[in-house]
Amino acid sequence: MESLMAALREQEEAARFLAWPGDFDLDRGDHAEEVHLASGAALEGFAGDGAGGTYFFCGEGGEERPILYADSEGGAALIAVGLHELVRLLLVVPWWRDCQTFTDEESRECEAEYLEDMPDLVSRRDRAAAALGIDLPELAEVLARLREVATRLGEDFVLIFTPEEHPYEPLFRV
Repeated sequence: MESLMAALREQEEAARFLAWPGDFDLDRGDHAEEVHLASGAALEGFAGDGAGGTYFFCGEGGEERPILYADSEGGAALIAVGLHELVRLLLVVPWWRDCQTFTDEESRECEAEYLEDMPDLVSRRDRAAAALGIDLPELAEVLARLREVATRLGEDFVLIFTPEEHPYEPLFRV
């Protein structure tokens, strides 16, 4: 079975959607700062965004590993468990960083703004998901999972700015 990472690199339609509006680029895996996990678990940067944020695989293993996102402003959060879950998040809620309360209402407001700028967003998303063979869950399910991962599971994934041994701030406040 082909890895999802390989599919992301090969499926042009999906890669374009993930690049924008997903702001996810597999060619930007280097984080500008030296960081480590407080637990001492392995940390592997594998993608980034246009603002200097980085997506990291945590621990040992493959695409099923937990994924932590660190922005360039000193904020971080565990946002998915596995690459499949991350891609579903990016497809369904590419504006996830703006969903501080994890509510449908908040997300729908962000979605309306995105749709204003990109009327073909839903059709592009659906084509990207089909190209990757990913079934898209409902928005509420994705937001609930993001909340669970970021606030409960994420407590064990504290990112440390290595030179000062200072922890990054949580991206979400609940």
